[in-house]
Amino acid sequence: MIEYVTPGNIDDRTLTRAAAVLSRGGLLALPSDTTWIMACSLKSREGIRRLRRLSGERDERYFTLLCSDISQFGEFCSLDNSRFRIIKRLAPGPYVFILKTQAGIGKALGLRRPELGVRIPNHSVPLTVIKTGGTPLYSITAKKSMRTEGTEEFPENEMEEGGEETELPRIPEEDLFESGWEIEGIETPDLLILDGGEDMTRTFSTILDMTGDEIRVLRRGAGPWPV
Repeated sequence: MIEYVTPGNIDDRTLTRAAAVLSRGGLLALPSDTTWIMACSLKSREGIRRLRRLSGERDERYFTLLCSDISQFGEFCSLDNSRFRIIKRLAPGPYVFILKTQAGIGKALGLRRPELGVRIPNHSVPLTVIKTGGTPLYSITAKKSMRTEGTEEFPENEMEEGGEETELPRIPEEDLFESGWEIEGIETPDLLILDGGEDMTRTFSTILDMTGDEIRVLRRGAGPWPV
């Protein structure tokens, strides 16, 4: 189902409908400052299960916690002053910051790595949804490959912790969506598309690993680094 909205002035009925979809484990397709994203409620185990199954990704560094401000980062991740200053300079914007999780958060979210990607998109639609719901969203980049069969749910213990860290491959531009109506081809229960009417650029965010002493680029995207 697609809902056409006015960015910055989303109708309250649409926001109520979006909240209902999230609460029952459904997914939202949202525009961002890069490309389209798929998101679920952080409080919904069913939503997270559906998102992971739809994505087909086994590397959780592709999954991102969408927040409306930096203060929400501290509820889930360890954030010292130096990292705070860097993030404040870059966010909101096309960056994902991978940070170490707070004690107990990994288990609560079903993560198999002691780290989490967080992001503040510079787009009013996801920010409005997050602020209205009062909690971050769990998300991943929407891809055309999600419209085909072959995505699968992977076992809870399949991903290994630790090991050598590698850069994440770039997502092919042709696998990204431009318009909301294209996403209607994704077959998943309870999907609501909030379309602001603009065509998205087929770009993706820059992923910065901030878990070590030095910041490492895991994927180069729209956000320049170093700055």
